Amino acid sequence: MHSRGHTAVKYGEVTVLVGARQGAYPYGNSLLVRGTSASLLIDPSLSLVGDAPAVDAILVSHAHEDHIAGLAGYDVPVHTHVGDLDAVRSREVMVAGFGIPSDAVEAFDKRLRDEFHVESCPDALGFEDGATFDLGGRTVTVVHLPGHTAGHSGFLIEPDGFLFTADIDLTSFGPFYGDLGSDVEAFEASIRRCREIDARWYGTSHQKGVIEGAADFRHRLDAFAGVVERREAALLSFLGEPRTVEEIAEHRLVYRPHVEGPHVRPVERRTAVQHLDRLIGQGLVEKVEPGRFRAA
Repeated sequence: MHSRGHTAVKYGEVTVLVGARQGAYPYGNSLLVRGTSASLLIDPSLSLVGDAPAVDAILVSHAHEDHIAGLAGYDVPVHTHVGDLDAVRSREVMVAGFGIPSDAVEAFDKRLRDEFHVESCPDALGFEDGATFDLGGRTVTVVHLPGHTAGHSGFLIEPDGFLFTADIDLTSFGPFYGDLGSDVEAFEASIRRCREIDARWYGTSHQKGVIEGAADFRHRLDAFAGVVERREAALLSFLGEPRTVEEIAEHRLVYRPHVEGPHVRPVERRTAVQHLDRLIGQGLVEKVEPGRFRAA
């Protein structure tokens, strides 16, 4: 049984509802934003279950279970990017998007339902990049940041100067782009876009919380992006002799050796294929025979 409870911390008129364990997965950090005419909640987390604030609408940054666990307690309009809309509308579509083995789907679906309270939200509404929600004296503008998922989005809240970057979360784990709809190059472009946005506060979904000031944020963002470079360097080193994709997946670029689960091998394989494609395009890796690759 997961613990409940969150801590409310204000940044201007934006309230961050910090999840259990500082928002570390399976928890997360949610945002409560109020204007003079309306209020909304961004990413209702597991820590809000049973203790959720009343709001007029909900914005979902992307269709992952830790960002929608608190949705079941609401009967208000739910909005997400059109790229993730089908997955929010249907738990079946969401589960399929993880690309896990067929023999593990039933158990995974049960976990989403029982531990994260994920239910289909068939009436969810779609937004696109640049869409603005006017709350009266305060606006929330969508900043599309794909790569983690196709519809992954951040939100810029004005006049407070608060940018919520969701799962561009600055953790040492680094960028995650292992789902079926993920894309490493789109993720890198989203990181660059975040770097260009001047704000007073930058809020993340997980452990790093809120960073004040663009200089500190950009320093942390560069370190976060550097994980992608380290993965490619590790892959090139491993390809000192011919390897198959399966061997690369077994070697691991993303997860540490102790991490287990039906998602691990598919994520490692999809991550490996994306990096191989890039490195082949750059002339740094060559296919030496069908299904085997080596550093050039």
